[in-house]
Amino acid sequence: MIKRLAAVFLSVLILGTGLASTAQAGGDPAFIRFGGGYYDINDDQDAGEFHLEYITDLDWWIFTPMVGVMATTDAAAYVYAGIRADIYLGRRWVITPQFAPGLYHDGDGKDLGHVIEFRSGLEVAYRFDDRSRLGLTLYHLSNASLDDNNPGTEVVTLHYSLPMTSLFND
Repeated sequence: MIKRLAAVFLSVLILGTGLASTAQAGGDPAFIRFGGGYYDINDDQDAGEFHLEYITDLDWWIFTPMVGVMATTDAAAYVYAGIRADIYLGRRWVITPQFAPGLYHDGDGKDLGHVIEFRSGLEVAYRFDDRSRLGLTLYHLSNASLDDNNPGTEVVTLHYSLPMTSLFND
């Protein structure tokens, strides 16, 4: 599964370099992103998932740094930092592959085998006039075989990205 997600991530990045001209000049602002979803959709230890992220307004080539925290209804938690790459399909639609290593605590939830876990995902979002976004993300979380126990999990989330400029304007 990790190899498939890595191939999708790479393909979307390559596609994105060809579509870079559709990005809005000046880049996007920083965002606060929050939402929730369904944790462990591929197995029998499902739970609710809630997350909060800060997406910077920095540009590292085609990447944007992010930091976040995720928690589930069965007390699992994940703190992470990583990168995203926005690919604009016209003015309204944004596809964003993302990757983030982090620290995982299973609480009463699924044992993913290691404290170090890697998150790789793909987001599809609709971009509003004020640059806020409503999106859906599918991501995979696993330890990349750092441990013999590496069950991994898939998560689907619905989220809203609020531009930081909206928080400080009238």
